[in-house]
Amino acid sequence: MKRMLFFILPILVIISVAFTIFGIIHVRVEEEKQMDEIRRKAIAVNESLGLSARHILLNNDLKSARALTESFQRRERLQGCVIYDTSGKVVAVTERIADWGNTRKPYIETILEEKSPRGALEKFGNYSAYSYVRPIFDDDGHILGLVEVVYDTSYVLTTLASIWKRLSITLISLLVVIVLIMLLIQRQIFILPIIHLTEWFQHFQRGETNSPHSIKQVDELGKLASEVEQVALSLRIARKVVSEKASERLDKEELWTVSKLRDTIQARMGENALYMVSNREPYMHTINEVTGKAECIQPAGGVVTAIDPIMRACGGMWIAHGSGNADRQFVNSKDKLGVPPEDDRYILKRVWLSKEEEEGYYYGFSNEGLWPLCHITHTRPIFRESDWQEYIKVNRKFADSVLEELPANPPFIFIQDYHFTLIAKMIKEKRPDATIALFWHIPWPNPEVFSTCPYQEQILEGMLACDLIGFHVQMHCNNFLDTANRLLESRVDTETSKVIRFGKETSIKSFPISVDDNSCHDISPEDSGRLEVIRKEFDLENTIVAIGVDRIDYTKGLTERILAIDRFLEKYPEHKKKFVFIQIAAPSRTHIKRYHDFAGEVDELVEKTNWKHSDGNWKPIIYLKRHFSQEEIRPYYMIADICIVSSLHDGMNLVAKEYVATKKDLDGTLILSRFTGASKELTQAILINPYSIEEFADSIRLAVEMPAEEKSSRMTQMRNTIRTNNVYKWAGNIITELASLRKC
Repeated sequence: MKRMLFFILPILVIISVAFTIFGIIHVRVEEEKQMDEIRRKAIAVNESLGLSARHILLNNDLKSARALTESFQRRERLQGCVIYDTSGKVVAVTERIADWGNTRKPYIETILEEKSPRGALEKFGNYSAYSYVRPIFDDDGHILGLVEVVYDTSYVLTTLASIWKRLSITLISLLVVIVLIMLLIQRQIFILPIIHLTEWFQHFQRGETNSPHSIKQVDELGKLASEVEQVALSLRIARKVVSEKASERLDKEELWTVSKLRDTIQARMGENALYMVSNREPYMHTINEVTGKAECIQPAGGVVTAIDPIMRACGGMWIAHGSGNADRQFVNSKDKLGVPPEDDRYILKRVWLSKEEEEGYYYGFSNEGLWPLCHITHTRPIFRESDWQEYIKVNRKFADSVLEELPANPPFIFIQDYHFTLIAKMIKEKRPDATIALFWHIPWPNPEVFSTCPYQEQILEGMLACDLIGFHVQMHCNNFLDTANRLLESRVDTETSKVIRFGKETSIKSFPISVDDNSCHDISPEDSGRLEVIRKEFDLENTIVAIGVDRIDYTKGLTERILAIDRFLEKYPEHKKKFVFIQIAAPSRTHIKRYHDFAGEVDELVEKTNWKHSDGNWKPIIYLKRHFSQEEIRPYYMIADICIVSSLHDGMNLVAKEYVATKKDLDGTLILSRFTGASKELTQAILINPYSIEEFADSIRLAVEMPAEEKSSRMTQMRNTIRTNNVYKWAGNIITELASLRKC
């Protein structure tokens, strides 16, 4: 738009200035013409009155004088007539201009002295009039008096205003026509080729490298399009070669690695694009409250921890809510940026939500409704119609954002978690060729529990628009199959684990999520320095250190954990001053009253336990209540002899797996809740019922007193499990399953 203005505006200014100068000249010429005509008429009328005025003045005939001046009363543009005697006194005046003679007029005396006529514009009230005065002589040449004719000049101004109006209308019409013609010319010559080239670039950017460009011009624009077309050809050939080589390498690699996952994606997907959709973004830009500068952080959470390595390996696009207070400063015109920062591996597209949308969709329906519904932790779910409407609205916004990016080739879309149960159906309505998977990171309840949701049918219909729905463990798959069978008109095939509704098949499979076991390398000098700082800061020398890493959430069993530590120290006081528990607690969803109240409960319980057992400078619980990055958490895992995961209900829990992956020295013990998905794989952990405080306390003692050989044996087996079933295998299995479901 600015370039168009720069192109058109100078031309319009030049034409306007030229037209204005022409108008001024034309108006001045017309004004002089009109005034000249008035002068001639005034002289003619005045001269025609000469004989009558001479007779009146010779005979002092006042009656005739009044009759003569009143004869001008009926004339339209001739305002009136005035007869003066030899002293300049008014003898008679037309009634319409009766006030004319009441004011002293110096020019009357001048005419009487010089005995010559005079014509000029004179002020009369609020307007001007043209006055022509001529002396009347007797036969001897003596002045008998004066006759003045007064003409109205207002019609001249009206005429000039009319001319300016016509000129303005003509100028505006001319400018409009010129603008339209120039826009038409610009569109034909410049804009249409750019539009065609942009459309082709969009196809190219989406991976549609087979279609030729439509630019036929041989100018610079055509040359540019041809050059890009050559790049597209080279890229198409390169992709074909990479895909074939990837298929060859897949058969040779046994363990899942970054390269094997990349080869799997190349071999199974080929040129089909991968789109990841989640609520939480993998990288967030925020303003540091201390320095006032923007910084990039990686939010805490299992989804980000698990999926970021996958996206780094395979590329693609991740579409997520831009929730950082500095996020808008770092995106381009399409709300995209390359991540990780300064090491671009994939594209992050941020979707913006209003406060009302975030309040209703995220804090309301997702986390006050679906979250407690699926986590059986005795917290009542809250469902509001207003929250549901915002949930629908945000799902539509994300669906539209995904649809904007989809190429012509059938794409793969991987949706994360309970925030987007409706998005698959919305996408399928416009792109039925898309292959869509939804991974449910939290537990799925039994049908009786889920049936309490007022929007159960809409949620299930939205989810079953997917081609694949994944859960962490088979129990959650079974619960979902039972739910679909009982609450929807559908057919469930338990042998193939599919739900068939109106001819549409949806596969239900378990894919235990994991971590990148290769992300935890040997201890670096930097790690050693951090370990030393932590030991000194919290005085951890010759101390058994236990660690807990959680969001402050009522499903994580934080209060049960603290009560168990309290009971452990009560039952086994010999471990006082030799045992320290460090709880890393990230504030979460503090807008929700249940979370706000729960955070207060934890604070109070920590303070009470420390007061009860503290001795000198020693206190049993170190409570670190803030957000920690993965890099910051890693040294705490390394230093910890015990990791406690006491979730009351959890889909998987990656903290347990992160801890095991970090303990390359095999010197560590994992206490793990039976109600986590991780407990189905990490069976060598000390499994607990977090509701049983006595059992929990005894398990802490078992972990503290466990022999080194048993610790090493258990940790070796758990590490082998994670090494075999890492996050790349999780992603590879899902990608392989998705590819097998591809429609075309």
